[in-house]
Amino acid sequence: MRIGDYAKVFIPDNMRLLSLPPYSPELNPVEHLWDDLREKAFHNTVFESIEGLEVHLESSLRGLEAAKDRVRSLVAWPWIINALMK
Repeated sequence: MRIGDYAKVFIPDNMRLLSLPPYSPELNPVEHLWDDLREKAFHNTVFESIEGLEVHLESSLRGLEAAKDRVRSLVAWPWIINALMK
């Protein structure tokens, strides 16, 4: 299916889409969130099964959910906050 074949997406008035340049993971804050999670929760960890990995991932994500200041420090970059305040 070509891109032109997709239905148009409705964007509410209270939202704006911001385009990022292609191939620029350093501009995507979620990349830093995953790096932090991988470094702190999965460093040198071997799992006996995919289910064990999933349980550990779920637990780690719950920990991130509870650590709002930590997440904010990883993803709330000034250029993002400034773009949202315009």
